[in-house]
Amino acid sequence: MKYFDEFNDPALARRLLAEIARITTRPWALMEVCGGQTHSIIRHGIDQLLPEGVELLHGPGCPVCVTPLAMIDRALALAARPEITFCSFGDMLRVPGSGGDLFGVRSRGGDLRVVFSPLDAVRIAAAEPERQVVFFAIGFETTAPANALAVQQAQRLGLGNFSLLVSHVLVPPAIGAILAAPVCRVQAFLAAGHVCTVMGCGEYAPIVQRHHVPVVVTGFEPVDLLDGIRRAIVQLEAGRAEVENAYPRAVSAEGNPAARALLAEVFEVCDRDWRGIGTIPASGWRLREHLHAFDAALRFDVGEITATEPAACRSGEVLRGLITPVECEMFATTCTPRSPLGATMVSDEGTCAAYYAHRRVELRRG
Repeated sequence: MKYFDEFNDPALARRLLAEIARITTRPWALMEVCGGQTHSIIRHGIDQLLPEGVELLHGPGCPVCVTPLAMIDRALALAARPEITFCSFGDMLRVPGSGGDLFGVRSRGGDLRVVFSPLDAVRIAAAEPERQVVFFAIGFETTAPANALAVQQAQRLGLGNFSLLVSHVLVPPAIGAILAAPVCRVQAFLAAGHVCTVMGCGEYAPIVQRHHVPVVVTGFEPVDLLDGIRRAIVQLEAGRAEVENAYPRAVSAEGNPAARALLAEVFEVCDRDWRGIGTIPASGWRLREHLHAFDAALRFDVGEITATEPAACRSGEVLRGLITPVECEMFATTCTPRSPLGATMVSDEGTCAAYYAHRRVELRRG
């Protein structure tokens, strides 16, 4: 408890805020690319405590939110098939596709099961050999090792009835795409600590060198975030751009070598569509050719799937940090957690969900 309290110490937070105010001489715009960090920032009001001119932009840090609409529609089609037991984490069930969500599929009789690990889905496949079991494998680098392990376990057990619907995305290419966009206000990034726990910090160095922007690997508690912001502003004020690890209690330079070796064995890099953003080259993972038997998208033909985002939904602009949720006319009016237009309103890590849950709608109505 003492260790945890150290990173939620109000006195230390006040000192960090005072230091940020002391060293800031001009406006700066920083972006976090982690839904957990976004929710911590909004929940604790960190963005409102910073000096005037220091702005936090919220990036595409929610893996549920960036899962493309066509992939959600593919999941809906698979989950509705009578021979398939579709397994997913609970945060995907309310994400809207073109014609409903996974909850709706279950209400119409689909065999959809919420699991807490992809290995739960492997166990279901072993226990029910007459069923085709598909696990919805989404997420950043953080969740990928467990999905890779599930494939290896299914292969060892000889389970011909287990497969993954893979929609993994990678953080560094997304940061590169944001910086290369025609409109970009981001001057420094707070990198997600849990991603770097797996992958290390090395992938950010080429981005820093190419675009001359600081990248500070940051944790999730209020003091973690304030320290990350302070370090980024120190670099900006000095005209420096470096990769800096502000989360050494969890992150090492090389990450987790065993997890990285597992990922390299199971997955290969591919282009990936991001909801509201478009295709980012080399920004995702897919199963390697020798594991195609476990690829649900190849195993089951659901036909050609194309999808168009609702015209009224501005979640793509939210995900790119171009607007905040309160700048969207639909936020908390037409679009609410009970009737969402996009995943950013229903995901536990979505920016719109954070603003709604912590009453930021009052910023517009006040």
